[in-house]
Amino acid sequence: MLLGVFKALMLVFWWVVLVNLFMPMVWPFRAWVNLAGAAMLVLHVLELFAFNGHLRDRSHRNIDRMQVLLLGVFHIQSVPAPISRPQ
Repeated sequence: MLLGVFKALMLVFWWVVLVNLFMPMVWPFRAWVNLAGAAMLVLHVLELFAFNGHLRDRSHRNIDRMQVLLLGVFHIQSVPAPISRPQ
């Protein structure tokens, strides 16, 4: 349940960043929100590269990748561990 709350908060964060792009806030907050959004996007792209192998065997990997870009590690934690195949 707590993971769902964190996902919802992350979506609210991205909503604030998106609203700030179209209707900018007053000066100091506008810059801070843009900076936080850019930093979070860079972090989520790094997470996407780091966990790409974990998502490779998933049936809907493109949807999973988009969710990692939006939700970051909160989505990764909700993905079950891949089953190792015997060789």
